[in-house]
Amino acid sequence: MEFNSSSPRTIPVVSTFASPFGSSSPALNEDPKTNRKPISLWPGMYHSPVTNALWEARSKIFERLLDPPKDAPPQSELLTKTPSQSRTSILYNFSTDYILREQYRDPWNEVRIGKLLEDLDALAGTISVKHCSDDDSMTRPLLLVTASVDKIVLKKSISVDIDLKIVGAVIWVGRSSIEIQLEVIQSTKEVSDTSDSVVLTANFIFVARDSKTGKAAPVNRLSPQTEREKSLFEEAEARSKLRKRKTGGDRRELDNGEVNRLEALLAEGRVICDMPALADRNSILLRDTRLENALICQPQQRNIHGRIFGGFLMLRAFELAFSTAYAFAGLMPCFLEVDHVDFLRPVDVGNFLRFKSCVLYTELENPDQPLINIEVVAHVTRPEFRSSEVSNTFYFTFTVSKAVTNGFRIRNVVPGTQEEARHILERMDAKTLQLSKGVSK
Repeated sequence: MEFNSSSPRTIPVVSTFASPFGSSSPALNEDPKTNRKPISLWPGMYHSPVTNALWEARSKIFERLLDPPKDAPPQSELLTKTPSQSRTSILYNFSTDYILREQYRDPWNEVRIGKLLEDLDALAGTISVKHCSDDDSMTRPLLLVTASVDKIVLKKSISVDIDLKIVGAVIWVGRSSIEIQLEVIQSTKEVSDTSDSVVLTANFIFVARDSKTGKAAPVNRLSPQTEREKSLFEEAEARSKLRKRKTGGDRRELDNGEVNRLEALLAEGRVICDMPALADRNSILLRDTRLENALICQPQQRNIHGRIFGGFLMLRAFELAFSTAYAFAGLMPCFLEVDHVDFLRPVDVGNFLRFKSCVLYTELENPDQPLINIEVVAHVTRPEFRSSEVSNTFYFTFTVSKAVTNGFRIRNVVPGTQEEARHILERMDAKTLQLSKGVSK
């Protein structure tokens, strides 16, 4: 994926503000569609500089999604497309656009990771729509939703003063699922090699649903052309099989080795619970690292399908995870990666949404870069029905720049219950399996 700002496929992102009151209502004899306001001014859709640019660039496709033909038939014949047909890039002119730069600046003069996560989700959604479109205005468009985020890895810090580019394409399709890979590129004078300019990589999985029946719907096929595209397809196919094995199996009984690991995890936690005066001062119970916040989901946060925008949920989860790591470590945390995100249930406008976070476990083997693993769980709570359901789970990894300052140490997080210990082991094993897959590529 080359960094070329003059490419015709590159969509520029600008910080243009316009009044929604600038145009008058259409006359009675005019077709409303011919005088329709730009998508960026339509109410009820989540807006950012990137989503505005993407929706305007693909306005014909998105107008079909927002105003689908009534009783239209589904797509009758699947097409075969190449990754290059869905490849899309967006460019942030941070070096010349002051307002855009200020919209993305964090307190440490870097790019706000949470806003970048929003944009990655928006771009991945656009790419999935491009791949699934059949260019027939008479067929029923598919409903495409984010199913999960497989991995987001930050390779180096991202400056807010240097132009930034995100490039993405479909790399794999199943029957009704799609995997999109995105690369965030930031070139500097010191770095001329394109591969060295990649500062972040992300893999999103989308699933297709029939917009009328809500059932799984087949998507257009993918034909990788280059050796690189074929390699990415094979790697994604292996990940898909791994996901099916993980979701298909019930919780199994622990073998002797795992029982020993469970008991070892619980040992220090039991001391803290039962004999706190004798406990290791460098350990802390998982439950004592928890933070929580809540919100009512507003109409301005919904996407083109009327549900709460997945990128907005990722932003809120990331910022709570960052705060949890900050409060736990006592030092400003440095984001490393999103290990995994699951979108289990849709979140609707008006939902009472609660985000609950904790430090799930720490990895202290490397004193120069201790790892802080954060879990955030989003719950859709309905007080009137006395119900609460998990809608999303997020797993983040942070570190700290200076682990030891005047004798300060990152504490070891231990479970206080068997359920917590078992959950920690499951996440440790899932992360180990993910790492082993990455090494074997």
